[in-house]
Amino acid sequence: QVPLVQFGGGAVQPGGSLRLSCVGSGRAFSSAAMGWFRQAPGKEREFVSTISWNGEDTFYADSVKGRFTISRDNAKNSVYLQMNSLKPEDTAVYYCGVYNHGPVSAISAYGSWGQGTYVTVSS
Repeated sequence: QVPLVQFGGGAVQPGGSLRLSCVGSGRAFSSAAMGWFRQAPGKEREFVSTISWNGEDTFYADSVKGRFTISRDNAKNSVYLQMNSLKPEDTAVYYCGVYNHGPVSAISAYGSWGQGTYVTVSS
Protein backbone atom coordinates (compact mmCIF):
# COMPACT_ATOMS: atom_id res chain seq x y z
CA GLN A 1 0.00 0.00 0.00
CA VAL A 2 1.24 3.43 -0.98
CA PRO A 3 -0.45 6.28 0.87
CA LEU A 4 -1.69 8.92 -1.53
CA VAL A 5 -2.82 12.47 -0.85
CA GLN A 6 -4.54 14.56 -3.48
CA PHE A 7 -4.51 18.32 -3.99
CA GLY A 8 -6.20 20.68 -6.39
CA GLY A 9 -9.63 20.60 -7.88
CA GLY A 10 -12.44 23.06 -7.32
CA ALA A 11 -14.98 24.87 -9.43
CA VAL A 12 -14.33 26.27 -12.88
CA GLN A 13 -16.33 27.55 -15.82
CA PRO A 14 -16.57 25.57 -19.05
CA GLY A 15 -13.44 26.02 -21.08
CA GLY A 16 -11.35 26.58 -18.00
CA SER A 17 -8.41 24.64 -16.63
CA LEU A 18 -7.47 22.89 -13.42
CA ARG A 19 -4.49 20.89 -12.24
CA LEU A 20 -4.75 17.97 -9.89
CA SER A 21 -1.85 16.66 -7.87
CA CYS A 22 -1.35 13.32 -6.17
CA VAL A 23 1.50 12.86 -3.75
CA GLY A 24 2.71 9.47 -2.62
CA SER A 25 5.23 8.30 -0.11
CA GLY A 26 7.83 5.61 -0.03
CA ARG A 27 10.14 4.19 -2.62
CA ALA A 28 7.36 2.12 -4.16
CA PHE A 29 5.78 5.21 -5.66
CA SER A 30 8.56 5.92 -8.13
CA SER A 31 8.50 2.37 -9.46
CA ALA A 32 4.76 2.13 -9.99
CA ALA A 33 2.54 3.17 -12.84
CA MET A 34 -0.15 5.57 -11.73
CA GLY A 35 -3.64 6.31 -12.90
CA TRP A 36 -6.44 8.81 -12.62
CA PHE A 37 -10.08 7.83 -12.44
CA ARG A 38 -13.24 9.84 -11.90
CA GLN A 39 -16.71 9.25 -10.59
CA ALA A 40 -19.56 11.50 -11.63
CA PRO A 41 -22.69 11.79 -9.47
CA GLY A 42 -24.81 8.69 -9.87
CA LYS A 43 -22.27 6.96 -12.09
CA GLU A 44 -19.57 4.37 -11.68
CA ARG A 45 -15.92 5.24 -11.37
CA GLU A 46 -14.30 5.43 -14.79
CA PHE A 47 -10.81 5.47 -16.16
CA VAL A 48 -9.28 8.79 -17.16
CA SER A 49 -5.56 8.33 -17.72
CA THR A 50 -2.49 6.36 -16.75
CA ILE A 51 1.25 6.92 -16.83
CA SER A 52 4.11 4.47 -16.65
CA TRP A 53 6.57 4.47 -13.78
CA ASN A 54 9.11 6.53 -15.72
CA GLY A 55 6.61 8.80 -17.42
CA GLU A 56 7.45 7.57 -20.91
CA ASP A 57 4.11 5.98 -21.64
CA THR A 58 0.72 7.54 -21.18
CA PHE A 59 -2.80 6.48 -22.07
CA TYR A 60 -6.05 8.41 -22.05
CA ALA A 61 -9.74 7.75 -22.20
CA ASP A 62 -11.21 8.96 -25.47
CA SER A 63 -13.38 11.44 -23.59
CA VAL A 64 -10.37 13.41 -22.33
CA LYS A 65 -7.80 12.81 -25.06
CA GLY A 66 -6.34 16.07 -26.31
CA ARG A 67 -7.63 18.02 -23.32
CA PHE A 68 -6.03 16.32 -20.31
CA THR A 69 -2.34 15.65 -19.74
CA ILE A 70 -0.92 13.27 -17.16
CA SER A 71 2.62 13.71 -15.91
CA ARG A 72 4.76 12.77 -12.95
CA ASP A 73 7.80 13.90 -11.01
CA ASN A 74 9.31 10.96 -9.19
CA ALA A 75 11.73 13.21 -7.35
CA LYS A 76 8.68 14.73 -5.70
CA ASN A 77 6.70 11.47 -5.50
CA SER A 78 3.98 13.25 -7.44
CA VAL A 79 1.68 12.63 -10.36
CA TYR A 80 -0.37 15.36 -11.99
CA LEU A 81 -3.42 15.73 -14.16
CA GLN A 82 -3.59 18.95 -16.14
CA MET A 83 -7.15 19.45 -17.33
CA ASN A 84 -7.83 22.00 -20.06
CA SER A 85 -10.93 22.91 -22.03
CA LEU A 86 -13.07 21.54 -19.26
CA LYS A 87 -16.65 20.62 -19.98
CA PRO A 88 -19.64 20.22 -17.66
CA GLU A 89 -19.46 16.47 -18.24
CA ASP A 90 -16.02 16.47 -16.62
CA THR A 91 -17.69 17.21 -13.30
CA ALA A 92 -16.77 14.38 -10.96
CA VAL A 93 -14.71 13.30 -8.02
CA TYR A 94 -11.24 12.49 -9.31
CA TYR A 95 -9.09 9.76 -7.77
CA CYS A 96 -5.48 8.84 -8.27
CA GLY A 97 -4.44 5.24 -7.86
CA VAL A 98 -1.36 3.06 -7.82
CA TYR A 99 -1.32 0.47 -10.58
CA ASN A 100 -0.75 -3.13 -9.58
CA HIS A 101 -1.55 -5.45 -12.46
CA GLY A 102 -4.18 -6.05 -15.07
CA PRO A 103 -5.75 -3.84 -17.73
CA VAL A 104 -4.70 -0.24 -17.09
CA SER A 105 -8.26 1.03 -17.54
CA ALA A 106 -9.73 -1.38 -14.99
CA ILE A 107 -10.42 -0.22 -11.44
CA SER A 108 -9.41 -3.64 -10.17
CA ALA A 109 -5.90 -3.12 -11.54
CA TYR A 110 -5.20 -0.42 -8.99
CA GLY A 111 -4.41 -0.73 -5.31
CA SER A 112 -3.99 2.33 -3.13
CA TRP A 113 -6.27 5.27 -3.85
CA GLY A 114 -6.17 8.93 -2.99
CA GLN A 115 -8.97 10.50 -0.98
CA GLY A 116 -10.65 12.02 -4.03
CA THR A 117 -10.88 15.59 -5.28
CA TYR A 118 -14.01 17.37 -6.41
CA VAL A 119 -14.02 19.03 -9.82
CA THR A 120 -17.08 21.04 -10.78
CA VAL A 121 -17.44 22.53 -14.23
CA SER A 122 -20.36 24.89 -14.44
CA SER A 123 -21.27 28.31 -15.69
